[in-house]
Amino acid sequence: MKKLNVFFLVTMLVFGLVSCESTKKNAENGRDAVELSGAGATFPLPFYNVIFENFAEVNGDVVAYGGIGSGGGVRNLRDGIVDFAGSDAFLTEKEMNEMPPVIHVPTCMGAVVLAYNLPGVDNLNLSGDVVADIFAGKITRWNNARIKALNEGTSLPDADIIPVFRSDGSGTTFVFTDYLSKVSENWKNTYGTGKSVNFPKGQAAKGNPGVAGVISQTANSIGYVGSEYAFAQRIPYATLMNANGELVKPTPESISASASGEIPTDTRTSITNSSAKGAYPISCFTWILIYKEQAYAKRSAEQAQATLDLLHYILSKDAQQITSEVHYAPLPQKAVELSLQNLKQVTFDGKPLNHE
Repeated sequence: MKKLNVFFLVTMLVFGLVSCESTKKNAENGRDAVELSGAGATFPLPFYNVIFENFAEVNGDVVAYGGIGSGGGVRNLRDGIVDFAGSDAFLTEKEMNEMPPVIHVPTCMGAVVLAYNLPGVDNLNLSGDVVADIFAGKITRWNNARIKALNEGTSLPDADIIPVFRSDGSGTTFVFTDYLSKVSENWKNTYGTGKSVNFPKGQAAKGNPGVAGVISQTANSIGYVGSEYAFAQRIPYATLMNANGELVKPTPESISASASGEIPTDTRTSITNSSAKGAYPISCFTWILIYKEQAYAKRSAEQAQATLDLLHYILSKDAQQITSEVHYAPLPQKAVELSLQNLKQVTFDGKPLNHE
């Protein structure tokens, strides 16, 4: 068994200190409360912090979650050392074939924003092709003619652009590079889409909090982060041109518009660069991943049932209403319905788990 990420261990210890409630009998579900452990994406962490605390209050089960990046979360699930993984990137067919059957449960929708630090510039417009060429090192100065054309009347500095990107395996990177691959043939053919990409220049930082922190402290920088982290750090973020030529900011409405198309049964889908009217172009689902068969790594039936209860709670109207309060967007009803159907496949020792 591989070592857990240090941050994950610290998180689990902190939650352990407050988990005395887990010894209580939960009157609603008629079983002893348990502790669940998860790890993965930092993108939805502000939402998860709220929702896991609420779940503990209403259900009695304590959830410890380590924000170590989507790649780390998937590795921990593969190694059988967590009850679930958080990921902003759905598993590829290759990854699915390397693991026991996995169920993807979308938990909310969010936006990846281009946060920037340009003293004196309060509003910045960008297009996908320009963003791609900035991160490919083709556009290197803020007063480049292509950026100026999108920002008439704005005084842009004659300064080098400092791109900031993730150093860890990241679902946020997957979403961002998936978008770049759709809007730039050069990006698609040179760098491609992935949780880790060889960015040609710039500064690396770990996690969404790390990238947001570097941007907030570095003049003339620009980087991609989950929208909540830009809000929390009070960092300006760009308005992006979508596939319809509309300049759009991320809002619950513009994020939701991106998911107006068909959703596959297993919910594994990309909604970047949506052609829907009013859609914010770097919108995404984020998922919790669990094994279809929950009897692994000496887990108990109670842990399996608590995992299922957690996911049903996240899909509930009460939980989904919280999304917009923390700068995310609720799931479309179709995604909820598909997920509830998929959760009926969950078993423990081959026997279906029930949820009332």
